[in-house]
Amino acid sequence: MDNRISPEEFPEDQFTASLERQVARVPSSVFLGLAGVSIIASLICKLSGKDREADFISHWPAPFLLVGIYTKLVKQHGSDGQVRLQGKT
Repeated sequence: MDNRISPEEFPEDQFTASLERQVARVPSSVFLGLAGVSIIASLICKLSGKDREADFISHWPAPFLLVGIYTKLVKQHGSDGQVRLQGKT
């Protein structure tokens, strides 16, 4: 039994495509910068003795980097495989 998913099998909805279009306008370097600033802010809080704030802020870099990677992939490969396939025919 073949369980692989083909690109045209599950198309994305218009909400996802709209959200991707908006986020794709932001340069990937912004997300990298936000992750870096979060790391520095967390370090400053930790050195200032604000452990709870440092722990809270230390969770921010990963989501910023993930959104940056996702945005980069959308920019390189497009929003939806089905839309790309339709454009080629």
